[in-house]
Amino acid sequence: MARDQTVNAMTVDVEDYFHVTNFDPYIDKRDWPSFAPTVPRTVPRILELFEEYGVKATFFVLGWIAERMPDVVRRIADAGHEIGCHGYDHALVHRTRPEVFRETVHRSKAALEDITGTEVVGHRAPTFSIDGNSLWAFDVLLEEGFEYDSSLFPGRIYRPGFAEAFRAPHNIDRGDRGLIKELPMTTIKALGVRVPFAGGGYFRLFPYRLIRWGMRRINAKDGVPVVVYFHPWEFAPDQPRIRGPAPWPRFKHYVKLRTMEPKIRRLLSEFTFVPARDLLDRYRL
Repeated sequence: MARDQTVNAMTVDVEDYFHVTNFDPYIDKRDWPSFAPTVPRTVPRILELFEEYGVKATFFVLGWIAERMPDVVRRIADAGHEIGCHGYDHALVHRTRPEVFRETVHRSKAALEDITGTEVVGHRAPTFSIDGNSLWAFDVLLEEGFEYDSSLFPGRIYRPGFAEAFRAPHNIDRGDRGLIKELPMTTIKALGVRVPFAGGGYFRLFPYRLIRWGMRRINAKDGVPVVVYFHPWEFAPDQPRIRGPAPWPRFKHYVKLRTMEPKIRRLLSEFTFVPARDLLDRYRL
């Protein structure tokens, strides 16, 4: 089957299973070093998959991972993919003080640039956690040298959500501080409601036929690119199970883990993808 030529973004949020926000009540961050990571074995598998289909992507990497696994970051960069910043310790932006956000973003950006020797200009907040009450984060990002962000989730159904956000790539004007480009996460309209669609647990839960239909509908009818995202731990169905989570977080995390790799493989064969920065460069904002 020939690839659809509409250009979309392929992104990977490089965090591990014990970093996930839904597990915060059950895991102390001081205990993170005691967990067996999956990133050292899943990221190389993802890189092999992208190479097989000739696709370049953006990897938004936690600073915590960069400091402890620099070889993983170096391998991503050496394969020609874009490196972006995913914060330091997966703290939610809308629950973080501005001065702490600045400190952690600066630390993460510096670590990634030291490893790769390349400027990091893209940012994605953990759990897409920039909302209407934390727009100050864009001021910090501009002051720290970022050119674009990919954190806004234009809808209320997703936590935290920001219903006022545009669904298409756009500029955010921060007055004297300048403009920052925004590549919002993808939603699809269902019964008049914007519903999360393009990655993570949603892709694992939805049948592939629905994913393909949604991609084509968003590209053709809505006229916007799709921003696909997933996590390396979703390529590790054998990952250790976390004890304690309530039924919904447990279901959302573990549902159909074995389906993610084959679904991403089919997407790579049927659609056209570029890194986030390249997509924004092509798109008239």
